[in-house]
Amino acid sequence: MTPVTPTTRRRVTDLVGDAASAYITELQRGYHADASGAVAALAQLRRGAGKLPEDVPELWGMAGTERLYADGALPETEAVRAEAALFLAVTLYALHQQSRPEQRMHRAGVDLGTAVRRLMPGGAVDEPIRRRFVRAGTADTREALAYRLREIVSLLRRESIPLDYALLARQLYQAQLPEGLRQVRQSWGRSFHSYRPDDTEAETRPDDTASTDKDAP
Repeated sequence: MTPVTPTTRRRVTDLVGDAASAYITELQRGYHADASGAVAALAQLRRGAGKLPEDVPELWGMAGTERLYADGALPETEAVRAEAALFLAVTLYALHQQSRPEQRMHRAGVDLGTAVRRLMPGGAVDEPIRRRFVRAGTADTREALAYRLREIVSLLRRESIPLDYALLARQLYQAQLPEGLRQVRQSWGRSFHSYRPDDTEAETRPDDTASTDKDAP
């Protein structure tokens, strides 16, 4: 088997991030326009949130993974990792966007650590939330990480706090590489500790969080 080079992995990292950004942006735009195709797709994709692609074959062909092969095949190991990362990001976004017709829950530049810290009123550390964040950071299998991220995304959705899902997709790919999870943990921890509140946060938190008919499964 030909070794996978660092250059190939950097290319795949960018490919995963670009595919997630393009597909999620399309879904988000369609959802806010009340386009029936996007609304239906998100309703189905939510069923895969917190799971791996091989566990929900009914979602094959719906998570945008075909975009990973637009320029040709990937090495087998990298294809498996890339598909899992993109699938997790897209399905978690679908959960996050549910019943948020006036908001965009995918927002560039919001790292997971920043989003989690925004769950803590006044910038004070909330211990139960911190423990959930730590549990995600210490997950040692793809299955555990997927489930624990689902828990966090559910909290973010409740408070209407957005997340950069293209960045998350890149990180989920990197987390599967040798030493990659350590680097992702460093990024999450750094953004958590460096977060400072600003006056724009209120813009993402609506008074009315009632569900809408278009989100019915």
